[in-house]
Amino acid sequence: MSTQLEALPYRHVVTLPTEPSSVRMARETAEQALVEWGMGLRHPAVDPALLILSELVTNSVRHAAVLSPQVTVIYAAGRDCLAFAVHDRHPYQPPLHDAATGTGAGGPAGSGGLSTVMELVLGLGGTAVVRADADGRGKSIWITLPL
Repeated sequence: MSTQLEALPYRHVVTLPTEPSSVRMARETAEQALVEWGMGLRHPAVDPALLILSELVTNSVRHAAVLSPQVTVIYAAGRDCLAFAVHDRHPYQPPLHDAATGTGAGGPAGSGGLSTVMELVLGLGGTAVVRADADGRGKSIWITLPL
């Protein structure tokens, strides 16, 4: 996946405090980046992508703030792909497969928001992956959606 992301010509990174207002700020930053990159906000992938982003940042705010004072959002896009990641410094890695299938205990992140995320990602033909930081003390959830 890293090769694919390296090929995406548009990128933007924002680091925000792990607090509720950051959900709105991450979403507004995404909208601004998409407009600057020439993608219309009426594109069929945009609303689901913004909802996915909001859910992931909300999860970081709710569950990671105790260990992670900041959340970083990475936005990337190309001609036929939109990708973004939400990174925090909490070591818990939610089981995305369990969220997609509705199985498992749900873990600290709960199953509601991640189930919605996975339903949207899979419905759009996208991918979702959790990547641990090299030191094991944080993670990024990467979402890739076709355009």
